[in-house]
Parts: sequence; C-alpha cells; structure tokens
Amino acid sequence: MQEFAKQMREGGEESLNTISLAIAILAVLVAIVTVLGHRTHTEAVLMQGSASDEWNEYQAKKIRMESLLVVMDQMALQPTVDAKASAAKLTEYKAHIAKWTVDLKEEQDTANEYQNEVKLAEKKAVRFDLGEALLEISVVLSSITLLTRRRTFFFGGLALGVVGLVIAASALMVR
Repeated sequence: MQEFAKQMREGGEESLNTISLAIAILAVLVAIVTVLGHRTHTEAVLMQGSASDEWNEYQAKKIRMESLLVVMDQMALQPTVDAKASAAKLTEYKAHIAKWTVDLKEEQDTANEYQNEVKLAEKKAVRFDLGEALLEISVVLSSITLLTRRRTFFFGGLALGVVGLVIAASALMVR
C-alpha cells in the first residue's frame, strides 16, 4: 500500500487529484451561473409580457377616448331635441375623458417602468451568459491537464474561470 502511494506521488497523481477537485468546483460554478442566467432571462421575458399588457391597456383606453371625442364632435354638430340631456351627456363624456387622460399617463409610466426592468434584466443576463461561457471554457481547458499532464492548461483554465466568475458576479451590481 505504501509502495502504491509512493508511486502515485512520484507519478504526480496526487496533484491531479487537486486539479480534478478544482475542475469539479468550476463545474459547480458553471451550474450556478447557468441557473442565474436562465432566471434572469425568464425575468426579462415576464417583464416584457407585463410591459406589453400595459401598452395594450393604454392603447384600448386611448381608442375609447378617441371614439368618445368623435361622439362629442358629432353631438355638437347634430341638432338636439333635449339640449339639457345633451349637455348632461357631454359633461359625463368630458369627465370620462379627463379620467382616461390621467389613466393614460399612469399606464404609460407603468409600461415604461416594465420596459426599463426588461433592459436591466437583459444587461444582467448578458453578463451571466458571458461568465457562463468563460467558466465552461475554463472547465474544458483545465480538463486537458488530466490528459496532457501540462499544468499550463490548468492555470490558463483557472485564470479564465476567475475572469468568468468576476463577470458573472458583476451582473449582481448592475442597476
């Protein structure tokens, strides 16, 4: 048993165990960054859906308001039998238009907020994706060490992994 352990140390197998552990840790980091990237992409899609819903509601209210303005114009041009009832309807319609004008501004602001959230999520997702790609490349480069026994690949892969991790972590700082 001692002789086998001595042969492993002489053959450099013990250091390959350390490299294998580092590769496993890099693989776990790839998985974490991948999940964060996917969640961020999902967030962007959901926010885009919410923005679209808000814009649809904005558009529906805008169309209703424009239609009511046309009705008001037609009422002003038509002769009326009951001027008092027409005036009451015009007052009612003006109140609707005043309310919808305020609502339209709120809808527009909300839709713009959702669109800003989409842009923010997309910026984060790009960083997670780049970090993920660099971490994946680092796993491959480091794995080449196991085949070639050249530590240059391991250190290059490790350096690339650190860069990928820093880029992925920078997504958490995006505001």
